[in-house]
Amino acid sequence: MQTIYSRFVLCVGALAVGLAIVPTAAAQCGISIKGIKPSSWQPGYGEAYQKMVLTDWHEDQEPIVGMWHVIFTAQTMNNAPFSAVIDNSVVVWHRDGTEIMNSARPAQDGNFCLGVWARTGELTYFLNHIPWAGNDLENAPSGIGNPQGGAQLTEKVTLNPDGNSYHGHFTLDAYDTSGNLTVSFTGELKAKRITTSSSFSDVFKQQ
Repeated sequence: MQTIYSRFVLCVGALAVGLAIVPTAAAQCGISIKGIKPSSWQPGYGEAYQKMVLTDWHEDQEPIVGMWHVIFTAQTMNNAPFSAVIDNSVVVWHRDGTEIMNSARPAQDGNFCLGVWARTGELTYFLNHIPWAGNDLENAPSGIGNPQGGAQLTEKVTLNPDGNSYHGHFTLDAYDTSGNLTVSFTGELKAKRITTSSSFSDVFKQQ
């Protein structure tokens, strides 16, 4: 009986020491205790959509994170008045500050491109998007032509308080393979969130 009791005391003592060490180890490894909290996304039980909580915009989960359908309408080209939809894209903003766009361009022309973003205010964001241009389709309409350089797309956007749409302004500068500016657009963009309940027809109607 004495032996069993002694073992019990030793086990309890070891457990107490272990619990005392855990917070210290977590702090040393850079693990934020604050980060262990309910997600800002609140899925409704038995529902096909997700409800966003915007009160925690300053927390780890940014409300801009998610998938969006974005339409870019140019208002100037090379500083001259111009009006046309120049892109119709599906965009994903990731919580790590990166972004990916699936542009409505021919695949061989380069229809996927990448960007990085930062929050500039409670519901405002800045995106710096650097796409490589694809192939010269004019000189090779049925095949793969020569590279055309790249571009820089910058956006200043404001997320609507409901978290389901955003709007803003963009600048798109395209360059040739020598780094010379070839064309520049400025304009407005508007976006609608794509959720688990979105259908293709819903997205198509936004065009």
